[in-house]
Amino acid sequence: MDKTYTPEAIEQRWYRIWEDKGYFAPQHEGEDDTPAYCIMIPPPNVTGSLHMGHAFQDTIMDALIRYHRMKGDNTLWQPGTDHAGIATQMVVERQLEAEGKTRHDLGREAFIERVWQWKKESGGTITRQLRRMGASPDWRRERFTMDEGLSEAVREVFISLYEEGLIYRGKRLVNWDTVLHTAVS
Repeated sequence: MDKTYTPEAIEQRWYRIWEDKGYFAPQHEGEDDTPAYCIMIPPPNVTGSLHMGHAFQDTIMDALIRYHRMKGDNTLWQPGTDHAGIATQMVVERQLEAEGKTRHDLGREAFIERVWQWKKESGGTITRQLRRMGASPDWRRERFTMDEGLSEAVREVFISLYEEGLIYRGKRLVNWDTVLHTAVS
């Protein structure tokens, strides 16, 4: 036996086994009489890495999900990441600047394609970190806020709220970013 414990050698192998066997997936899907318990991960931004706040909240969610799994509840911990529009735009624009280009040089469609390319290359950092922590969401259901189904749902809700008079367009002071040419919160 080794004198020191090296977790990487063991944890990654076991995590893969748990995932392959579907241990993180709902076990009683379609059974109406089984209590359901679901948590949606408040999606961290695709542009970054996990910080202590993420680790803290994800550990609490993981403990709750595992508790309900052990009780026999039909559990789902839905993972996902957020597009972080302005932050992502800034990262991609910095890359373009290093190439001597702007987003306007590319045009809207090519710029959006470039953003998707960057997300594909860099977007897995957070999910790799969650896996490394041993978090147990159902990775087969991982979503991204710009996925077509989610974007369509957001549009439907905003249109419905607008039609019901619950949101409206008006003249208001906004925090306008003169570089990005957009309002920021």
